[in-house]
Amino acid sequence: MGVTYTGQRVGYMRVSTTDQNLDRQRLAIGGCDKVFEDRVSGGSREGRKGLADAMSYVREGDLLVVASMDRLARSLRDLEGIVRTLVNKGVVVQFVKEDLFFRKESEDPYAMFQLHLIGAVAELERSLIRERQREGIAAARAKGKRLGRKRLLTSEQIQRARIQAREGVPKARIARELGVSRATLYRYLEIPKLPLD
Repeated sequence: MGVTYTGQRVGYMRVSTTDQNLDRQRLAIGGCDKVFEDRVSGGSREGRKGLADAMSYVREGDLLVVASMDRLARSLRDLEGIVRTLVNKGVVVQFVKEDLFFRKESEDPYAMFQLHLIGAVAELERSLIRERQREGIAAARAKGKRLGRKRLLTSEQIQRARIQAREGVPKARIARELGVSRATLYRYLEIPKLPLD
């Protein structure tokens, strides 16, 4: 399905972390006159400079292309709000993966239904993932498993480090001998008492 537009073809891409790759999204949106990107979680519109810039940049007649709905927003409310804001400016919004277009002149009720349906399913999926994570954490705690980062130092090493620090041994030297950073050493020295390993 194609769409006509009179202005620029503008792309928007988002990944959640700085080490993730934008190549697949770049391939999906194709050639654009201008592309905006964010490397931040899409939990809300806060802190997404690329999205804010894209929404300010686009003009009536432009086409905003996004690889998929979840790249534009993670909540149904945000998704609908962003799309409505853009469409009201006269911008055509395209979601490549879902093969959907939204434009001002054709308030397609089927397209809006799909927007709500797909957005709601994605929101439900994220809620289920969070619920499974909470259940997994609760089950692990019930079995007495430790959660979080693995300790870098044993209780014996921490006790020895505390004695050395009290005796005036430079903390940089203690950290070097233990093979940890000074920041890590300081964190362990500040913990009042750790359980035995």
